[in-house]
Parts: sequence; structure tokens; C-alpha cells
Amino acid sequence: QVQLVESGGGSVETGGSLNLSCAVSGDRYDSYCMAWFRQAPGKKREGVAVILTDGTTQYAESVKGRFTISKDNSKKSVYLQMSDLNPDDTAMYYCAADSFGLELQALYMEPDHFNYWGQGTQVTVSS
Repeated sequence: QVQLVESGGGSVETGGSLNLSCAVSGDRYDSYCMAWFRQAPGKKREGVAVILTDGTTQYAESVKGRFTISKDNSKKSVYLQMSDLNPDDTAMYYCAADSFGLELQALYMEPDHFNYWGQGTQVTVSS
């Protein structure tokens, strides 16, 4: 079983930065693709960034150049550095994990492809 615990959310003003963390517990950590999703009220959950087991990353167009996903295998943790935040980034942010027989599938960042989820951490950006 895999458990994911996010932290680091909060409230910032437009242009500010936040760093999210996701601690992963359980076996087979090295076999999981890790992703960050977000969901704003009344909207569908959307993929923000994903990192494959080999370190390959993919980002949603809306966050490219502003967000960076990374992982520290020694700490079993995944991070999302967010900068130049704007009100459209306001959402609950979720960490997700799963193993993929074909890891390229993870790059599509489809929520249905991930079976393990954290409880979420709220990010609020004020104008």
C-alpha cells in the first residue's frame, strides 16, 4: 500500500512563490511515476506536472516556466516549486502516484491513470 502526504500549501499574493512537498510511504517507491494535480472549485481535476522514474518531466502548458517538479529518492519525496503565482493557480493540489507498464502513458497526466492520492493541500493566490 502507498500513502502520500502533501504539505506546503498556503496563501500568497500574485507573483509569489510556494513549495509543495509530498512524502511517500510504502514499498516500490522507485517504480512509481509521480504527479501533481490540482482542482479548483467547480472544475475538473487537471494534471500540473509529472515525473517519470527516469526523471523525465512534463508540465501543463499553463504552468510551464513557472513550476518545477522534482524528487528525492533518498527521502521518498516529490516536490513542486511554484513561482510567479497568479489567481488562476488557486486550487487544491494533490500528489499522485502509480506504476505504469508503459510510462509514456503517465505523461498524459490523466487522473484516472493514477490509483494513489494524497489528501491535498490548498493553494490560494490573491490579486
